[in-house]
Amino acid sequence: MSQSKTQPMHPGKVLVEVFLAPKNLTQKEFARHLGWTFARLNEIVNAKRGITPDSALAFSESFPETTPEYWLNLQRDCDLWHARRSHVPVGPLPGLSENGRHTGRKHGKRTSPF
Repeated sequence: MSQSKTQPMHPGKVLVEVFLAPKNLTQKEFARHLGWTFARLNEIVNAKRGITPDSALAFSESFPETTPEYWLNLQRDCDLWHARRSHVPVGPLPGLSENGRHTGRKHGKRTSPF
């Protein structure tokens, strides 16, 4: 499992730096365009709120050069980066072979995998 040491850019920051600022759009203008409150958009921009499928659809419709998957992948990368910093590894289940299949044996006896 590859783990990046560099924190990925939050989708809200991408939104501002790559899409809003170059077009001289303010958060207020973009929130109005979306039919959202300023607070909702501002929370995404400030990484206080994540991208949902609904917001990914709205962003990709506003910026047709993007897709909902683009926005959701940015969010996924951020979420995984943060989770990996606090996750406690659990290790593989006992009784699994090297290929991940259940061996069907426990203490020499045949057992069900369920």
